[in-house]
Amino acid sequence: MQTPNNTSISLLFPSRWGLDAEIAGRPMVRGILTINSISGNTVIGTANFRGTPIPIQGSWNENTKQLNFDSPYASFTGKLSIFDDAAIKIRHLILSGRFMMKPPSLQAGEYGNWIATTDTVLTGPAIYTGTLPPAGVFLTSDLLYNSRD
Repeated sequence: MQTPNNTSISLLFPSRWGLDAEIAGRPMVRGILTINSISGNTVIGTANFRGTPIPIQGSWNENTKQLNFDSPYASFTGKLSIFDDAAIKIRHLILSGRFMMKPPSLQAGEYGNWIATTDTVLTGPAIYTGTLPPAGVFLTSDLLYNSRD
């Protein structure tokens, strides 16, 4: 994606992502992450876990492919990876990392893992063809395409 000043950003926006979070290996919550905008390195969007979009704000570092964002209930940090599936002409974008719950959440202080995925049509040759994406990609894709919000 090209920004107004013609710099390339690999994190798509606006975009919707299927999101899955777990604490101690137990599924905690599933929902939709929406990235509305990236301006400079500031990211604005929402996380929708139970039908109500919760505002998020954070930062994106294009050089390290690192995303950090906060909601009123948790702080998230993650890294972008990309996998091109030339056979079906899809580019999978995968954000994954750790989060920490914060007050006023009843789980304040607890840590967990999260994964969010989206995809786009692969319009050229496959560039990112390393290891296969984690199984969470398929779960979060299902969340994304079967959501009603």
